[in-house]
Amino acid sequence: MKDARRWLSLALLAPLLLFTLPTQAGGLLSIQSENNSWAGTEDGHFTNGSEIRWIFPPEKSHWTNGLAALLPGWTANDVDQAAYRLGHQMYTPIDISATTLVENDRPYAGLLYAGLSLANSRAHKGWRETRGLHLDLGLVGPAAGAAKTQRYFHHVIAGDEPRGWSHQLNNEPIVAIGYEHAWLKQARWGGMDLEYGPTAGFSLGNLFTYATSGMTVRYGKGLDNTYNITSIDPAQDVQIFGQPGAGLRWYVFAGLEGRYMAHNLLLDGNSYTDSHSVEREPWVGDAQAGFALEWDRWQMTYTMIWRSKEFSQQEHADRFGSLSLSLRL
Repeated sequence: MKDARRWLSLALLAPLLLFTLPTQAGGLLSIQSENNSWAGTEDGHFTNGSEIRWIFPPEKSHWTNGLAALLPGWTANDVDQAAYRLGHQMYTPIDISATTLVENDRPYAGLLYAGLSLANSRAHKGWRETRGLHLDLGLVGPAAGAAKTQRYFHHVIAGDEPRGWSHQLNNEPIVAIGYEHAWLKQARWGGMDLEYGPTAGFSLGNLFTYATSGMTVRYGKGLDNTYNITSIDPAQDVQIFGQPGAGLRWYVFAGLEGRYMAHNLLLDGNSYTDSHSVEREPWVGDAQAGFALEWDRWQMTYTMIWRSKEFSQQEHADRFGSLSLSLRL
């Protein structure tokens, strides 16, 4: 119980830790919660995720510009925004009451990571393109603290006690590099802004390896100020925020994404030690829809995600919800 409280305390202190990093004023603090309950479903598979982000426009002397200059296709002037990220995720089978190994369902897994994202937005006549590059370092396994955290949380809410965490994946460090590119046509329709276009990307590393493509559309007021469609791993998102504006701005959005999954540690099991695993589906698709509200320095985004079956023994597709709250400081 003390260990679980320690993990929850660290989660509450994480925003303060982000402020100690060398950033300039005018950044955006964003807290995101991902859970089955946000979509009206019960625990199982992707059970819970949380991420805290500090998003900021780096000064010319900031080290992220030097990093961008070393990357293929990027220059020191390409980084419009950078983000420090800290996240935690939990994965379980559907039946969390079983004490024995549930062989035909996904493994128990906890993931703890820290990440850096670089984002770029380039305007063209009648359209724009956005790019996002993501680097994540962390670990999967008992050291991520998912078992103690879920047990303590279920104790607080009087939920079912999760009994199968002794079968979770073993400790393993993870490295993940992800990239996403979007080409967005801009138009006006019904007196509002309309933006739509294709996306493509990839991920490399021992956590996920895949290629992806999709389509996204947004409709509302003030789309030039932001590009922010929240997704849940292994999908990626690019977040671009412009200058804050007065009054209410809003948009609704929808998207489709298909991925060819060459590797998924959370389903394939540990790389170097024996662990539970299931037969991964190579083709996975996401459909998502949601809305965003902005008022002066505040933004709230809600996303519903429908995901096709990720492994052959899975009986049904999954549904998750994501809720994020952002404040410009």
